[in-house]
Amino acid sequence: MVDNLDKRIIAVMQGEFPLVAEPYKELAKRIGITERQLLDKLMEYRQKGRLRKMGGVLRHREIGYAANALCTWKVPDDRLKEVGRLMSAYKAVTHCYARIPQPQMPYNFYAMLHAHSREECQALAAELSQATGLSDYQLLFSTREWKKTSMNYFPEYAQGE
Repeated sequence: MVDNLDKRIIAVMQGEFPLVAEPYKELAKRIGITERQLLDKLMEYRQKGRLRKMGGVLRHREIGYAANALCTWKVPDDRLKEVGRLMSAYKAVTHCYARIPQPQMPYNFYAMLHAHSREECQALAAELSQATGLSDYQLLFSTREWKKTSMNYFPEYAQGE
């Protein structure tokens, strides 16, 4: 059951994270509770499996990573976890995931590569190919960046935004 306090916490936590010395204190103030109460609730959500992760959204083009490519791979099913661990260990790789191959897209593993140039993306893909022993892949370069948005739960409860 989600009560009004939960809704206020969810609404505030999904917004912009304050860049101040005590961000949780600032967020708690917006909600109308203490910092300790907020931290306790977040821990409770985590323990109950209601909160899996919190993270920032990097606007990679704004910091110079102008070449981005979705690299699609054909990975044997029994190697998916191994390849996922290996590729996700690279700092320039994000969004590793497996998918069921489709007739129009026969690849079953996807990894987003971020670099300063297309040549760097190509070199990274070659390095990943060497590291995994996989050679069947395709680079799909981004041509524009779409606005990154997430679900917006309980916007009517957001205060001080």
